[in-house]
Amino acid sequence: MPSYHRLGQVPHKRHTQFRKPDGTLYTEELFGEEGFVGMASLLYHQFPPTRVSGFRSLGKIEHKVWEQEDHRHHHFKTKALPKEGDPVGGRKVLMFNKDLTIGLVRPSEKMAYFYRNAMADEMLFVHNGKGQLETTFGLLPYEEGDYLIIPRGTTYRVVPMTDETRMLVVEAFGGSILPPKRYRNNFGQLLESSPYCERDFRLPMELPNNNPSGKTGEQTYEVRIKVNGELMAYEYDFHPLDVVGWDGYLYPYAFNIADFEPITYRVHGPPPTHQTFEAPNFVVCSFVPRKLDYHPLSVPAPYAHSNIDSDEMMYYVNGNYAARKNIEEGSITLHPRGIAHGPQPGAVEASIGKDYTDELVVMIDTFRPLLYTEAARELDDPSYPMSWKA
Repeated sequence: MPSYHRLGQVPHKRHTQFRKPDGTLYTEELFGEEGFVGMASLLYHQFPPTRVSGFRSLGKIEHKVWEQEDHRHHHFKTKALPKEGDPVGGRKVLMFNKDLTIGLVRPSEKMAYFYRNAMADEMLFVHNGKGQLETTFGLLPYEEGDYLIIPRGTTYRVVPMTDETRMLVVEAFGGSILPPKRYRNNFGQLLESSPYCERDFRLPMELPNNNPSGKTGEQTYEVRIKVNGELMAYEYDFHPLDVVGWDGYLYPYAFNIADFEPITYRVHGPPPTHQTFEAPNFVVCSFVPRKLDYHPLSVPAPYAHSNIDSDEMMYYVNGNYAARKNIEEGSITLHPRGIAHGPQPGAVEASIGKDYTDELVVMIDTFRPLLYTEAARELDDPSYPMSWKA
């Protein structure tokens, strides 16, 4: 996880008087997980974050389940997913369980509001586009290949700066999305053997002055809050991103997939070799361009395997994934538990002698079964389970 960070103005001691130029107090807010014993940051607001002008319900959040007639492998072709909605409202959830949702967004319009997911940490993987994440903790520019990790409860807005934006969106309901424990020492520092280090994380580095006059009531702002399976709209008479300073361990950050340094073996390494993040009951892996196995009798293609305890989702970003036929950018394969899968016919023999691969794939393994939505049904290739037939 990222280490201690400080940005803007903060008082010398916690929970002490911190006054504005006009002599009134800034409002201190503890932003923390697990009550008062988890990761936390202290934020200093121009206005009390408890002050609201109004609120209303926007309705329940439900996913219409695609009931499965058969237990089988899936290939969801998302490349032609139409542009729709804004970076939050336009999200299409394709699969989910009690621990997470996995979906996509290809927005056609800007966010006219701010958003706070009070139910889940979020991971946005930027497939296409660049822009800026405006958050309570400051501005965080993003680009293609970025993982954006957003702690639950963070108020933010995605501001695309290109015509084309496509993101893989993951919500983690059970807890935080973190670097795996085996990459960290007892103090949380990333080890020398980790495939990335703290220098690879990009943190918010600028706090904009969103209330220059220091007055309220000049404009109203909407914050949509996802909580208890419902979407609420809260109205404020001051800019919700009004923090003048903060410090702590809990904040959003960016990590680019190109900064993941692959670990290679003489013979084919298992998928945990590529693990990038962990969360309760699922893991995230990054398959990046890398040197292939170098044993003289190695078989670079992955061996067939059965997911007895997990469902495996792979999101294909770009490059050439040689173990699969008819895969394109934006393809999602889903290999559920209990059925063997592996290279398709001819892929194993064709891989022998290869010493490099240029694939770029994000993989998520879940340890509870996934349900599929009606949105996934519209993208499904029903012929995919037969693609292993010679």
